[in-house]
Amino acid sequence: MLDKYIKLIDWYIIKKYLGTFIFTMAIFVVVIIIFDVSEKIDDFMAHNAPLSKIILEYYAGFIPFNLNFLSPLINFITVIFFTAKMADQTEIVPILSSGVSFNRFLRPYFISASIIFLVTLIFNLFIIPETNKLKVNFENKYVNPKEDESKMYTHMQLDNNTYIYIDNFDNKSKTGYKFSLEKFKGDQLTEKLVAERITWDSLKRNWRINNYSVRKIDGLKESMTYGTIKDTTLDMRPIDFEVYDNIFEAMNMREITNRLKKEKIRGTGLTVNLELELYKRFVYPLSSFILTLMGVSLSSRKVRGGIGLPLGIGIFLSFAYILSMQFSNMFALKGGLPPIIAVFIPNIIFGSLGVYLLRKAPK
Repeated sequence: MLDKYIKLIDWYIIKKYLGTFIFTMAIFVVVIIIFDVSEKIDDFMAHNAPLSKIILEYYAGFIPFNLNFLSPLINFITVIFFTAKMADQTEIVPILSSGVSFNRFLRPYFISASIIFLVTLIFNLFIIPETNKLKVNFENKYVNPKEDESKMYTHMQLDNNTYIYIDNFDNKSKTGYKFSLEKFKGDQLTEKLVAERITWDSLKRNWRINNYSVRKIDGLKESMTYGTIKDTTLDMRPIDFEVYDNIFEAMNMREITNRLKKEKIRGTGLTVNLELELYKRFVYPLSSFILTLMGVSLSSRKVRGGIGLPLGIGIFLSFAYILSMQFSNMFALKGGLPPIIAVFIPNIIFGSLGVYLLRKAPK
């Protein structure tokens, strides 16, 4: 049944595509590890990082993360390399001359791109967030540890009627100082709690408030109560006060969607970061189709000088694609560009370029 739709020439191109892609990824793994070891060796030694943790935690997360980030580059180089080689060896001309349309010629490429898309999407949604946890925890401890893990002056809205403020939260001890909680009914303050200290109890999974006072307001009536220790449940966790920049990379889909719902209520300024991380995981795998289209259209014509020119152009365009991803991210984070638009901008620009190159490709 499958042979009815996928012919011998299709299998030939699919094997070349996926085989070259895997081989190129293996080369990149070796290269990025060599460069990273030379860059990080001083940090590893300065912070006494155990060899077992370097291998089983840092590089177990580092390799999938960077291969995923560089997959557009790897994919584009793969398509350019083996297609230009086929053109240079005059393999494409007989295929097109036999009556096969260029669109039909693209079929095995897009079958291969679909496989890469599905694998990349699965990794983005389920595997890389878990491996990123290993990498992020290692980096925050052995590569870029913060001397001061305190987060200062935190205002947060827990729900429609409850607001909290913590003057200083120490992430090491999971303790916040000069804590206040205010409850409103409409625009009227009904209760205000002030405490010297609030600490996260990891066993009970709740908060312990120390040396507190509670002021309750009911119209013209007010009452004050004082206490030493009080256990309470609040819709916040110590992770909400993390000061590291890379914590969103280590969140799985459930964690990131739950955090996003809370941030839309709290208004702490992290909504854009979370939305950007969420949309990237779904949208960026689409690059496998766009770069495949560009690569085939660009390298299917036989040119004088062999595969050097198409390969050079391909490397330049793939780096341009990665740079456009980074620029669009910065416009979303700093320039107010909606995240959903930011993640689609590179695909729209290079997708349009791919369509243009397709029209100019030899038929």
